[in-house]
Amino acid sequence: MLKLLFCLHRLPRLSRGEFQRYWLETHGPLVRRHAAALRIRRYVQSHAGDGALDAALQANRGALPGYDGVAELWWDSAEELAAATASPQGRAASLALLEDERRFIDLGRSTLFVATEREIV
Repeated sequence: MLKLLFCLHRLPRLSRGEFQRYWLETHGPLVRRHAAALRIRRYVQSHAGDGALDAALQANRGALPGYDGVAELWWDSAEELAAATASPQGRAASLALLEDERRFIDLGRSTLFVATEREIV
């Protein structure tokens, strides 16, 4: 399995609640609608909290303030991802998702990467 992680910062004009509501209620269904064209096997949103626990953990480790959320997307293989983005339907779906992401994600402050999971516990 190939996993892509997208660590998200919201646009400055949005509250965390507005960002997370849009991400869940508008963008999530859009990803679901385009999942077949993009050959996405699994999509998970992890929404950050606003709690004191986050601040304490960040302070304890000298870490930067956290992200507003993390999106996780899975494909069967790198070849599946490449094939999806090479097809006309996949390119159109990718463009539709990017256009929507610009409505709520601060893309210049967010990051994404492909990862290999190594289960320890």
